[in-house]
Amino acid sequence: MKRYRFKKIDAFAAAGSSGNPAGYVRLSPGEEIPDADMQRIARELKGFVSEVGFLREGTPGECDLSIRYFSCEREVDFCGHATIAVMDDVVRNDDRFRDRESLLLRTNKGVVTVLNRTGEDGMVYIRAPEPEFSGARPDAAETAAALGLGIRDIDPAIPPGVVNAGLETLLVPLASLDACIRCSPDYMTLRAFALAHSVDVVVIYTRETAFPENDLHARVFAPTFGYLEDPATGSGNAALGNFLVRENLWTSRTLVIEQGPDRENPNIVRLLRPEDGGLMFGGRGQVRIDGDYVLSTEAPPGQPE
Repeated sequence: MKRYRFKKIDAFAAAGSSGNPAGYVRLSPGEEIPDADMQRIARELKGFVSEVGFLREGTPGECDLSIRYFSCEREVDFCGHATIAVMDDVVRNDDRFRDRESLLLRTNKGVVTVLNRTGEDGMVYIRAPEPEFSGARPDAAETAAALGLGIRDIDPAIPPGVVNAGLETLLVPLASLDACIRCSPDYMTLRAFALAHSVDVVVIYTRETAFPENDLHARVFAPTFGYLEDPATGSGNAALGNFLVRENLWTSRTLVIEQGPDRENPNIVRLLRPEDGGLMFGGRGQVRIDGDYVLSTEAPPGQPE
């Protein structure tokens, strides 16, 4: 048997909402784990967490910590909600970082800054990778059909966009909160659409919100990672924020996004435009399970050793 330090943490949970579940494996200094074991753990946790983050010590002079992410199907270059979950836990429980204002985390998308604001507003902020904008514009009617919506549900006042702020993200503006809430795409149909257009996730959003203090309502679908909906998202909303800035549709310093199909109890994702540029997404994590993950090294019955 192999044992790994493991936590299940819900990221972006707000009062009454469940957040987005992430698995978290913390590797001790010098401890190694094969890629096959990381993928196996994520596969075994399918339906229990969206992704699993595997955290190890960083490289002196380059970064404090390093992380890789796996979904049940494949490695994920960058996972915002798992980063929020893991780093919120780190700054609250690791004496080396509890009083640090910021630290550096290496991901497959480069080194990102983690801002420790647990003392001020109870959360951490993650600087999103620099955005990459694409000129791709999937047909509106095809997009609506893939989402199980009508063409009139698409907001004609805002163009669609494809932005990579960690993951290749298609942004689809909707005309109403009702359309956003009732959207119920077929998994295989949306997966085929995403693969055909080379996007990782699809974000639908509307300027109509359930609560007036919030700015947008969004939902995020990630069928290429082996599941349909991501209930609270860092990278997808970071792509959306960067797109809105580019289109001059977000000019303030902060943006509050409701996310999910629950009108009454949405998850909350906060975006921040730091004074030194770029974009950060913020939230906190709630630890639900704390213990060990036991990975069997025995061959299945009837199989050769």
